[in-house]
Amino acid sequence: MDIALGKLEHVNARTVWQSEARDFTPWLAQNLGLLGEALGLDLELVQMEAPVGNYACDIEAKENGSGRRVIIENQLESTDHTHLGQLVTYAAGLDAAVIVWISTGVREEHREAIDFLNRHSRETVDFFAIALELVRIGSSPPAVVFRLAASPNAWAKNAAARPEVSSRMNAYRAFFQPLMDELRDKHYFTNARIAQAQSWYAFSSGVTGFTYGLAFTAKGELRAELYIDVEDASRNKAIFRILDEQRIQIEQQLGEAAAWEPLPERRAVRIGLVRPGTTIEYAQANSEVAHTWAIQRLLKLKEVFGPRLRPALAAIATVADAPAGQDRTTFD
Repeated sequence: MDIALGKLEHVNARTVWQSEARDFTPWLAQNLGLLGEALGLDLELVQMEAPVGNYACDIEAKENGSGRRVIIENQLESTDHTHLGQLVTYAAGLDAAVIVWISTGVREEHREAIDFLNRHSRETVDFFAIALELVRIGSSPPAVVFRLAASPNAWAKNAAARPEVSSRMNAYRAFFQPLMDELRDKHYFTNARIAQAQSWYAFSSGVTGFTYGLAFTAKGELRAELYIDVEDASRNKAIFRILDEQRIQIEQQLGEAAAWEPLPERRAVRIGLVRPGTTIEYAQANSEVAHTWAIQRLLKLKEVFGPRLRPALAAIATVADAPAGQDRTTFD
């Protein structure tokens, strides 16, 4: 039997992005999900060209699950000592917890340097070296491949951190890990791979300023929600009003009533679905029930609100800036 197979070809990155600053960095900022898949992290853009003294880091982002600050430094050529120094400088200047170095070629001495930094940094700080590749078959458009050249030993770092984590925090981690795995592998809802020892988790919506969250609250509830914080109180409230005008239709699509919370004393707003009487102890004893409820509600929130996020953001583009209120407090 003759089977026609294409030949995989490598493409020079400079034929796609002529300029790192003008072409590649803006493209990456709009496609952080692709990088997140390689890293196993759920990333959300904060800003490009984050200032550090007289210099600027290419991209500042955050990991939605933990809120950790992520910095990304790009090179459309092989790694060099200059960029290694810049990477460490930016990490210190921005107090980053996840440091990512992307280049079209990772030299052995720089891979070893990243491994060294991972071995000798505290368990909450992770360094990655990523090899950027472009490939295609025949005349197809080029496809981006991010290959891990150096990364933290997650198992070793997690093991080092565990003795200081309470049994309750470990119970939260045990609840979120299988839930996260199913959301990632079955529903393609997130890129995150490692659950944190905390009572809440936030997932990227794909639109900056909007996250889907899941939390155990102090009131003994399990809560799934859309959290809105575009870093301006007046814009957040305006988006909330736009969505609230669609409340009847939204709740019909959700299949249940939602908790609409404008949070007047805070900068952010939120809209949630609540399961009363669901503490972490209940969830441990009834994990299938709690997991099923959580996954169904998160998927439903994305289905119903997802198509509304960008139009709502566009509709408030003319809202004047107002003094910011309190910083985000993720959950009660």
